[in-house]
Amino acid sequence: MRNKPIIIAGAGIGGLSAACLLAARGEEVLLIERQATPGGKMRHIPIDGALIDGGPTVFTMRYIFDAIFAEAGTTLEAELGLKPLSVLARHSWGHGAELDLFANLQQSADAIARFAGPDEGKHFLSFQAESRRVFHALKKPFIESQRPNPFSLATSNGLSGMLELMRINPFETLWSAVSRHFKDPRLRQLYGRYATYCGSSPFEAVATLMLIAHVEQDGVWSVEGGMHTVARAFERVFLRLGGTIRYTLSVSTVETEQSRVSAIITSEGERIACSDLIINADINAIAAGLFGPSVKQAVKAVPVKARSLSAITWAAYLKTEGFPLEHHNVFFSADYKKEFDALAKGYPSDPTIYICAQDRVAHQAGPERLLILVNSPANGDYAPQAHQTIETAMRLKLAQSGLNIAWDETRVVTTPPSGFAELFPATGGAIYGRASHGWLASFQRAAAKTKIPGLYLAGGSAHPGPGVPMAAMSGRLAAESLMAQRVLTRRFHQGAITGGISTR
Repeated sequence: MRNKPIIIAGAGIGGLSAACLLAARGEEVLLIERQATPGGKMRHIPIDGALIDGGPTVFTMRYIFDAIFAEAGTTLEAELGLKPLSVLARHSWGHGAELDLFANLQQSADAIARFAGPDEGKHFLSFQAESRRVFHALKKPFIESQRPNPFSLATSNGLSGMLELMRINPFETLWSAVSRHFKDPRLRQLYGRYATYCGSSPFEAVATLMLIAHVEQDGVWSVEGGMHTVARAFERVFLRLGGTIRYTLSVSTVETEQSRVSAIITSEGERIACSDLIINADINAIAAGLFGPSVKQAVKAVPVKARSLSAITWAAYLKTEGFPLEHHNVFFSADYKKEFDALAKGYPSDPTIYICAQDRVAHQAGPERLLILVNSPANGDYAPQAHQTIETAMRLKLAQSGLNIAWDETRVVTTPPSGFAELFPATGGAIYGRASHGWLASFQRAAAKTKIPGLYLAGGSAHPGPGVPMAAMSGRLAAESLMAQRVLTRRFHQGAITGGISTR
């Protein structure tokens, strides 16, 4: 088996991460991607020669990437142009109600005090302290560990770790947690929105998602050329390490021999033998049989009701006036509960809108690159809805907030849930895997290692979850699990050969 390559199906950030780490350890790795470029959701959409990020837009937790690039023999600075943002995000509730959060903690506290009163400024600091504590309590035993369970999570760090985890209420919702800290409903919206980072409702998501507040406070960077260049950097490093990539090719069937992965059949009918296989795709694609019947039972499908949210996005290259955009901008709805109640069935009449103004770090006159996003149910495979109604509501809300956009349909590419369902089969457009609703949801994600020998999983639908850094971590976990199994297998064979079984 060692004379056969490790195959990775899918060049999303999870697959790219695993590919670089395995190649850096001297393994022969073949990366197969059905699109023409790497990145998966981290894609560029070309409009009039401009390349607009059409997926993830936030770069955080750079320590994860620093470590991967270091193991690959390079540095993040050598491969990417990164600039720390002084303004983490600009938030608007209309009628001149605006609030910036800053990289400087005290600056954010002062801004909140001016916006909502001095008590809320103090509450912000206590909230940040709790979010920092939650992050550090979960970092090693959950985020950086092979899929944990509640018992292993509680006991992994000994008595001190157990005492720290006991301070985290696993049954509390994120909305309840932020409501403990903030009285102002706008601040509850602002920090409740972190649930949408993994496609969930703040009224049902677990309170531990407050750790995102610490993650962002720890640093948000803009990437020169956009987020897709992160995928290109991984691609470049992987090729430099001797890896092989084949684009516009997909895996149609996985073959097994004696219940172990042995080969793949490609979309072109080619059979390629492999020693191991990492699938970097939504686990529902496996459960739906899109990789063949032999591995269909490796994972449990995510029920439709447990799907994360989808989105409608508008990648645009347009002129703007009025509202002073930052790199990251959020325009909130008037009633968050009403908005999420509506999302359970369809599109809200008053949506919260996110805009990434990709050029705002060094904006010049003329059109600028924008990604506009509103949340949507993941119904792209069974009840796709026309997006014109929500687009009208989006445009009206931005205009009422003072942002004037010179709309030109030739410079806008719209992706509804049905579009995401087509890009990522068997998901219905759910772009975050399973929603993080209920305290058990985090433990229901698929582990890197499956019950089929030689088959491993990476990506946002696997542990530890969605988001660029988490997907990169999933790739690391898949690579480490694969290599650990090789060491275990090698030791078993050596023991069997040298020692044998005594018959005395």
